[in-house]
Amino acid sequence: MEIQAVLRDTFGYSSFRKGQKEIIEDVISGKNVVAMLPTGAGKSICYLLPGYILEGAVVIVSPLLSLMEDQIQQLQMLGEKRAVAINSFLSFEEKRKTIERLSVYKFIFVSPEMLQNSYFIKRLQSIHISLFVVDEAHCISQWGHEFRTDYLKLSGVIEDLGNPPCLALTATATKNVLHDMVRILKLKEVSYHLHSIDRPNISINVEKVANIDDKKRKLLQWVQQLQGPGMIYFSSRWWAENISNLLKDAGIKGVAFYHGGMDNEQRLLIQQQFLSDQIQIICCTNAFGMGVNKPNVRYVIHFHHPTTIEAYLQEIGRAGRDGNNSIAILLHSPTDQELPEALIQQEFPSLDELKHIIELLKGTCALNKPINESSLLSFTTLNETAWRFIKYQLELGGFLKEDILIQDIEPGMIIKNITTLIQDRLIYKKHKLKEMNSWIHSPNCRREEYLWIFDERLNNKVPQCCDLCQVDYQMYEKKDELVSETGLKGWQQELQSILIK
Repeated sequence: MEIQAVLRDTFGYSSFRKGQKEIIEDVISGKNVVAMLPTGAGKSICYLLPGYILEGAVVIVSPLLSLMEDQIQQLQMLGEKRAVAINSFLSFEEKRKTIERLSVYKFIFVSPEMLQNSYFIKRLQSIHISLFVVDEAHCISQWGHEFRTDYLKLSGVIEDLGNPPCLALTATATKNVLHDMVRILKLKEVSYHLHSIDRPNISINVEKVANIDDKKRKLLQWVQQLQGPGMIYFSSRWWAENISNLLKDAGIKGVAFYHGGMDNEQRLLIQQQFLSDQIQIICCTNAFGMGVNKPNVRYVIHFHHPTTIEAYLQEIGRAGRDGNNSIAILLHSPTDQELPEALIQQEFPSLDELKHIIELLKGTCALNKPINESSLLSFTTLNETAWRFIKYQLELGGFLKEDILIQDIEPGMIIKNITTLIQDRLIYKKHKLKEMNSWIHSPNCRREEYLWIFDERLNNKVPQCCDLCQVDYQMYEKKDELVSETGLKGWQQELQSILIK
């Protein structure tokens, strides 16, 4: 079938966006493809359209529940019933039935963690997989080494599935991250499609304030002034909830918070309300936003800045997906250095925590027997991220396999090796944080500076560029009130009404 006809008849578009057609042609021809397209450039069609031409199923590795659910909903709106997301939204029984019926699905969305389930892999091996997609593939490099170590095991999954062609998609990746993606996925003979990360319709602004109280006051002013919908990013769940309540107390309507500590149902509700303009302002952590297809977000404010310029560009890229003028504002105070440094440190175990967990494994876990993670961790102060990091290093060292201790623990060697690795990762992450801080304090055009980090140059001057060039802030002021005056329903009622629709 000719791809132009599928584009028209299935997706309702008369023409491709820049870069899409060339990517799709390489995917259909069976090549391994790494593609970088800016946020809002239509990356999903690069694997959805080939799915209608290639024989067999398309497996899409997706990092977030909200991203999976959003993509499934978009497919359902196209009338596609052969799409499924296998994640924690499904009950055990629903998951079991879905896995048994894998052959009926064309598009299978799954988390990297699910791909470590040996039974699920066996079921995937029983069907023909024509394409293996890693969506938001920069997460392999940015999250894989600590937060989501199962990203680092995807090459083994690809091999177990017979090495189907792989499409790795991202919106922001430096040369080092691109190299990391290809190396970790073990891709051979890669076809690269790398487009500019720049979004000229987003004005980039940094506003420096004296302290945290000034930051709160300035945030309130911006929220009262700017035309929504808008997103406000925070580095912690507590801050997202706290500022959400502060805005509500100030009389701002249509405000909600979103973070990874909420129930799945609550998160799904908030996402749907935001997509349908029932909520105008989301106070969120980085758990929200990736891939969420809301075209009319008019502003993104960072109350706290992320630890890398890549993460910053990902987050501001949620604005202006419709191509209309939007604005990004980063509020910065002198004390802002402390929080990201602490967050980086928390990703790794301390030396005492590392020694303690290794000694527990050595003293309490029997050889060739499954370890009881919850019981083991109850005797430590390790957070989940730090434990995943240690566990992955034990797997690499051949001590653990599928949660079974298969080799005697050698505490001295293990502690030395992991400590060295932690120091290397801390140096790297602090370098990325320094790069972010240098960008914030640079006296030069903000757009030119971040393009330079990605080995790009600004060829055409942007009218509404940045606070160091030229911005007409009146362009972004409120023009109308879109907020519903009816108020928000309880999440159970609202979720039920959404599902009935």
